[in-house]
Amino acid sequence: MSAKKLELVVCIANAGFSTNVMEAARSAGAQGGTIIRARGSANPESEEFFHINVQPNKEMVMILVPKDIKDEVMKAIYKENGLSGEAQGIVFSLPVEKSTTIKE
Repeated sequence: MSAKKLELVVCIANAGFSTNVMEAARSAGAQGGTIIRARGSANPESEEFFHINVQPNKEMVMILVPKDIKDEVMKAIYKENGLSGEAQGIVFSLPVEKSTTIKE
């Protein structure tokens, strides 16, 4: 039995947008996620480089997805919640070596 390849999709967005992030992720096939309250920080040079104002109150949404839908999930999240919108979200993924929570 081969193990299912997984990726962890992470979106860090302004507070209050985690529901929007999850709705976008679900529209692309994700099942659910974990939301963590967070605080952001940046120096003025970073804000100028990215053309954003960093709001200190953030939410981090972590979503475990099969590798074959990772790109679609990331695109859906970023389209609705990316840096150019109110959410000012950034999206990235990390490979997952092992998981004990996914059924084959």
